[in-house]
Amino acid sequence: MAVEAQRTPRPAPLAFRGRRRPGLATAGLVGPPVLWLVLLFVVPVGIAVVYSIGVLSFFPGEAKFSFAAWKDFFDWSPYLQLFVKRSLKVAAFVSVASVVLAYPVAYFLALCTTKRKYTLLLLIVTPAFVSYFLRLLAMKVVLGDNGLLNSIAYSLGRNRDHPIPQLLYSQTAVIATLVFVFIPFVALPIFVSLENLDRRLLEAASDLGATRLQAFWRVTFKLSLPGVIAGFVFVFIPTLGEYFTPLIVGGTTGFLFGNSISDLFGPSLDWQAGSVLSVFLVAVVVVLMAVFARFISMKRVAG
Repeated sequence: MAVEAQRTPRPAPLAFRGRRRPGLATAGLVGPPVLWLVLLFVVPVGIAVVYSIGVLSFFPGEAKFSFAAWKDFFDWSPYLQLFVKRSLKVAAFVSVASVVLAYPVAYFLALCTTKRKYTLLLLIVTPAFVSYFLRLLAMKVVLGDNGLLNSIAYSLGRNRDHPIPQLLYSQTAVIATLVFVFIPFVALPIFVSLENLDRRLLEAASDLGATRLQAFWRVTFKLSLPGVIAGFVFVFIPTLGEYFTPLIVGGTTGFLFGNSISDLFGPSLDWQAGSVLSVFLVAVVVVLMAVFARFISMKRVAG
C-alpha cells in the first residue's frame, strides 16, 4: 500500500491547470471577433476592390480587367471634387465645432464642480441613447419652416411667408445636426482627460507666477490634448462617409460623398464607380486612423 501510494502521481497545481493549452483558449476568444471582421469587412472590401478594377460586373458579360475607373476618378472627377471641397470641409468644420462646444462643458464638469458631476455627465450623454433617426427628426422639426428657430423669428417680426433660408435642406442644416449629434461623444473623452489631471500642477503654475490663462494653456489644455484629439477623431472619421444625415436634412446643397456612393450603387447601377469611391473612402479612413494612432492611445485618454 505504501509503494502504491508513492507511485500515485500528484495532481498538477491549480496555478498550472488552466495553462495547459493557452493557444486553444486564445483562439477561442479571438477567433469569433476576427471571423466576424473578416466576413463583414474584409470580404466586402475585397469584393469592392475586384469590382473597381472590372474583374466583376453587375451586368453579365461586361467584366474586363481595367484601371480606367480609377484613372477617371483621380483625374479630378466630380466625385473627387465633392470629397475634397465638401466632405472634407464639412467633416473638419463639424469636428472643430464639436470640440469647441464640448470642451467648456467637460471642463466645468471635471474641474469646476464636485457635486453631482456624474449625474450632469449622464444628462449630457443621455441623448446618445436615443435613436439616431429620432434625433434627426427632432432637428428637422427645430430647423423647419414652422420650427423653433423660425417661430422665434416670426415672433420678432419676420414675415411668415419668408422663413429663414439655409436652415433646412442645406449644408448648414447638415453641419448643425451633426454637431448636435456628436457633442456627447466629444465631451466624454475630454472629461476623462481633465478629470485625471493632477491639480497640484495648476497650484505649482500659480505659485510660479502663471496667470489663469497661462496655466490653462500650458498645463490644462496640453494635458487634455489626448481627449481633444480622441474627440476630434470620433467625429471626423464618421462624418467623412456620412450618408443618412444629408439624406434627411441636407437636400441638394447638403449632398456629401457618402450620398454619391449610395446613388452609384442604387439608381445609377454603376457598381464599378461606386466600388472605386467605396474603396477610396476605406483607404482614406485607414490612413487617417494610422496617422491619428501616432498621436493618441486609449491609455493616454483614460489616464
